[in-house]
Amino acid sequence: MIVFRAALQEALNRRILGIGAAVSVAFVGLFWFGFSTAFSRVAADTGDELATIAATTVMTVLGLYAVQFLAAFLAILLAAGSIAGELESGRALQVLARPIPRWSWLLQRTAAFGGLSVGYVVIMTAGVLGVAGGVGGYGALSPVRGMALMSLEVLVLVALAVALSTRLGTVATGVVVVALYGLAWLAGIMEFVGRIVDNPAVERIGVAVSLLMPSDALWRGASFHLQSPAFLLSPDGDVGIPFAAVDPPSVMLIAWSLLYATVLMVLAVRSLRRRDL
Repeated sequence: MIVFRAALQEALNRRILGIGAAVSVAFVGLFWFGFSTAFSRVAADTGDELATIAATTVMTVLGLYAVQFLAAFLAILLAAGSIAGELESGRALQVLARPIPRWSWLLQRTAAFGGLSVGYVVIMTAGVLGVAGGVGGYGALSPVRGMALMSLEVLVLVALAVALSTRLGTVATGVVVVALYGLAWLAGIMEFVGRIVDNPAVERIGVAVSLLMPSDALWRGASFHLQSPAFLLSPDGDVGIPFAAVDPPSVMLIAWSLLYATVLMVLAVRSLRRRDL
């Protein structure tokens, strides 16, 4: 666990966590202000319970959508230089000169950065849901399942960044992962549009890209569990929100994402073993 603790200390020294915490506190404060203002206005203007539920659901899911963006970029920032940065600076040689297997060093660093990313997801999601529940009485369908799927999303990103980091530099790894993350986001929009306009071809393209990079598909699965049950059963729930899902995630998606991350870690270990240090 020495490498694990050292990786956590490294993240603190790089001030990524400090800056991230400051930005996150500001975000939750801004969300509280915006949610409180909008909720008061909607409740006063409409007086319609379904309209209020729809408004609170959209605002909450939008806030959580921003959270998953913040968590994704934090995971990428932490993991992009997890291996490449250590190799480029020569610190890896100092550590691996000791009787520490390369696979153990890599997995401990991955666990440290993955754990930080998951912790961020849980804290921020709980914060947004707490604000929505305290101000507007909002209740999600299954917050725990939603957090679990968002956590799996950031773990997939960490695994991908670590695997690429064994061969590419820090900047190149970050660019590739962000590009794939953006591609997955675009595929999710295409899938939604294809379903709305009844275009199976466009919808299938979105699904295919989700297999290449399942990050957005995992968010959409999480978003289903983070919506209000009353909203999902309402007429508005049938139409859905562009950045959320109206159906629960499939078991195949979860299984594929777990396999995806596992294979990436196996490839990362194999790549590091074969690399000449």
